[in-house]
Amino acid sequence: MIRSAICEMLGIEYPVFQGGMAWIADGKLAAAVSEGGGLGIIAAGNAPGDYVREQIRIAKGITKKPFGVNIMLLSPFADEVAKVVIEEKVNVVTTGAGNPSKYIADWLAAGIRVIPVVASVALAKRMTRLGASALIAEGGESGGHVGELTTIVLVPQICDAIDLPVIAAGGIADGRGIAAAFMLGACGVQMGTRFLSANECTIHPAYKEKILQATDLCTMVTGKRLGHPVRSLRTPFAREYAKAEYGGMPDEELEQLGTGALRRAVVEGDAEKGCFLSGQVAAMVKKEQPAAQIVTEVVREAEAILSGASQWIK
Repeated sequence: MIRSAICEMLGIEYPVFQGGMAWIADGKLAAAVSEGGGLGIIAAGNAPGDYVREQIRIAKGITKKPFGVNIMLLSPFADEVAKVVIEEKVNVVTTGAGNPSKYIADWLAAGIRVIPVVASVALAKRMTRLGASALIAEGGESGGHVGELTTIVLVPQICDAIDLPVIAAGGIADGRGIAAAFMLGACGVQMGTRFLSANECTIHPAYKEKILQATDLCTMVTGKRLGHPVRSLRTPFAREYAKAEYGGMPDEELEQLGTGALRRAVVEGDAEKGCFLSGQVAAMVKKEQPAAQIVTEVVREAEAILSGASQWIK
């Protein structure tokens, strides 16, 4: 069975994190992943503290196993949510889309394991100095906010630069991806897009169907002009946004164009005005299944690959 330092640190059975996808990763999905032996993560996104508290309590009502909360640092409610995770005694906090430096000391004092998402060696070193327990090295293949480097380039560089456990993310959806991540030096993985197909994932059926029908060239990146690039499915909204982004639309109008687009996709399944976040691995997601089954399936695939590889890797 694949176990690593991150399993011992967090008290989880398998080194598999479920990505913190805004408006998608709620308490039910997180609890299902944790029950399956991985680390489920509730996404705070742009939601207020009360919503996050509610989802934490939903997860606690389903599982006694560890789970985490992802705080999106661009959120206007980030300060509020940073306090909620302390009050609710959350096991783990992951962060994304920014630098969590101002919160880390308080989280550590509360006994919370802090695992920031990083997209560069410089940020990885800074988070290490501030006391992070581990890091999620996320390549640009992932869905949502993305950096410049690919996973296969980023992960080994971060593993070489720091001594903390490293979780690989971006472009991972099966056992082959997990095995590759371990070969790069990671001790675990985070998957987001694969869990969009979980039975417990409550996205609109139209969203789930788009993932199940995706092809290899189904995603695109928008938002670079505003400094916050996002990968999503290549939909009418994404094309409209890209046209506006490079067509001279003022920044304020461009930002307004994207407001609420993710929620319209998740809740309403709006194919025209919704932003359907997805990683490049969407084409590898072929079926709906329970979250726990996803966890055990990818781990068993990885175990078989790594077991065979050990015969010739020296």
